[in-house]
Amino acid sequence: MTTPVALQQWLTQEQKIAYERDGAIVIKGVFKEWIEILRAGFDKVLNDPSEHGRENVTGTDKGRFFEDYCNWQRIPEFKQWIEQSPGAAIVGEATGSKQVQTFHDHILVKEPGTSKPTPWHQDLPYYCVEGEQTGSYWIPLDPITPENALQVVLGSHRWPKLVRPSKWSTNASWYEEDSHFMDMPDIDSGDFEIMIPELELGDALLFNFKTVHGAPGNQTMNRRRAFSTRFMGDDVRYVDRGGATSPPFDGINLKTGDKMREDWFPVVWQR
Repeated sequence: MTTPVALQQWLTQEQKIAYERDGAIVIKGVFKEWIEILRAGFDKVLNDPSEHGRENVTGTDKGRFFEDYCNWQRIPEFKQWIEQSPGAAIVGEATGSKQVQTFHDHILVKEPGTSKPTPWHQDLPYYCVEGEQTGSYWIPLDPITPENALQVVLGSHRWPKLVRPSKWSTNASWYEEDSHFMDMPDIDSGDFEIMIPELELGDALLFNFKTVHGAPGNQTMNRRRAFSTRFMGDDVRYVDRGGATSPPFDGINLKTGDKMREDWFPVVWQR
């Protein structure tokens, strides 16, 4: 468990208020020393993907959009980030949690000329958890532009129902029974406030698991690598979605309402 980062205040009061109100904030310059470390871990995953590695470019789409997740226990650089960076402490501040557990890591790469977008979605409906005190990082490992950056719909974490999750490669519904979800509204209608963050290397976008987000393809001449980590605060509990979640976490042996087991999802920060 990390203790030194718990002694420092990383967020302003204005940022904490914005996180509760908008479901997303930009954090500037905090992770500069971690970029090369995360790039090294990223390359290890690309060279040896896990069973979860997935290609999202199909059919007539061009380029490469690859993702992989749940590698932190086998990739030392990712484990170091989770345990020693201020990431978990910042989530604790943003959510007001007394302690923070790690959930999982996630890498995404869009090679130059990739037309496949990341569709608008919420993360939480894919997950085996429920709760309000959550935090997901999106940390660019290459210079980005507004044309290939992740975008978030401010305030969408407060929508009354979760959005129906789908499979990115086919757009098919993720679960067989999905009547309790709402359809994704037309985000591009002009009725929603979309934030396109301006991020430099060392910056991060932090957002709630319920915040709707998406990204264009990558039509630039440069790679677009991004590293994500998801952290869970005090009120997060297991939920049975009635089907395999993403990540699946087979054999978790929990029932709806149980606190997430600390041997699988260790506490990495506490007050």
